[in-house]
Amino acid sequence: MKRYVIVIAALVVTTAFLAATTGAQDKQNKPIVPKEKTVLWNGKDFSGWKLFVPDSAHDVTKTWSIKDGVIRCTGRPAGYMRTEVDYADYLFHVEWRWPDKGGNSGVLNHMVGEDKVWPKSLECQLASGSAGDFWVIGGFECREHARGDKRVRGRNVRKLKKSSEKPLGQWNSYDIICKDDWVVVLVNGKLQNVATRCSLKSGKICLQSERTSVEFRNIYIEPVE
Repeated sequence: MKRYVIVIAALVVTTAFLAATTGAQDKQNKPIVPKEKTVLWNGKDFSGWKLFVPDSAHDVTKTWSIKDGVIRCTGRPAGYMRTEVDYADYLFHVEWRWPDKGGNSGVLNHMVGEDKVWPKSLECQLASGSAGDFWVIGGFECREHARGDKRVRGRNVRKLKKSSEKPLGQWNSYDIICKDDWVVVLVNGKLQNVATRCSLKSGKICLQSERTSVEFRNIYIEPVE
């Protein structure tokens, strides 16, 4: 009998540990809710951001650099720069352009868990011609994806309208509004997608490095009513 008690106790402890570990991966810090417009990138260095690639031996400054008030990303290897803190209920603004040719990148919102390629989050796509699409990553869910309507292709929820991006080489703007369990995206001021009943309401914000050279500038966050 004693042996069975010990086995049962061990199972209980193991189950509790696994549950705690799993919860820790998705555990969110108390998010910052902006009270006023706040510049997230100072135009000079990466203060307030973490640069991540899976290979710890890789020099991240070979992927991410700054020149003339612009963030330059080579796109290789895959990874991201992310805020050091979590945010909730905000409008996130970023401008981007393709300096050479069109390609792939994205903004990951409500990122939680460990740094990896790719972390649990909702990606607001930046791939040329597809800016405004959503991709659910790592178990993130929203109503539009879960119901599997005609805009859904696997993990992708396509944008509502034809592309509102500017010609290659010109600057585009992304305004991503996160309020409660909604995410709304505007590309160059035009509504392109809406996600509701999102499974996460806060988290870190990431800018992707994904195979193609891309540039970013004018990154800020502001409150939403």
